[in-house]
Amino acid sequence: MAYMTSATTKGGRAGRAILDNGALALAMALPKEMGGSGEGHNPEQLFALGYSSCYGSAILALSKKHGIDGAAARVTCTAILDKDATSFGLKVDLKVSIPGADKDKVQALVEDAHTIRPYSKATRGNIPVALTV
Repeated sequence: MAYMTSATTKGGRAGRAILDNGALALAMALPKEMGGSGEGHNPEQLFALGYSSCYGSAILALSKKHGIDGAAARVTCTAILDKDATSFGLKVDLKVSIPGADKDKVQALVEDAHTIRPYSKATRGNIPVALTV
């Protein structure tokens, strides 16, 4: 095992979440768009933060292989909570921009990065993930 962490939440989407080491504690709140106060954080925001930073690390790790300076990369992860007649589902849009880099090279890098990251592996075949350069 390379790393392990855990968090505990009391009160669900309207409660409080804290990391096991106490380094981060957040008030949780249902988004206004879903009828909540919006005065806190929600799981989709935290997922977007984690996925964008993880994916950014993949861009950095593979950028030299693709002849690109990955240090200038910006990764935006949009986590979308959809609702159908019976339940909720998650989908993700990942957008990558690297100013001054060749778009075709960035596209190849983005696709390559999607094959190696834990979030990408966890979501593959489970939720829709759109990759955009």
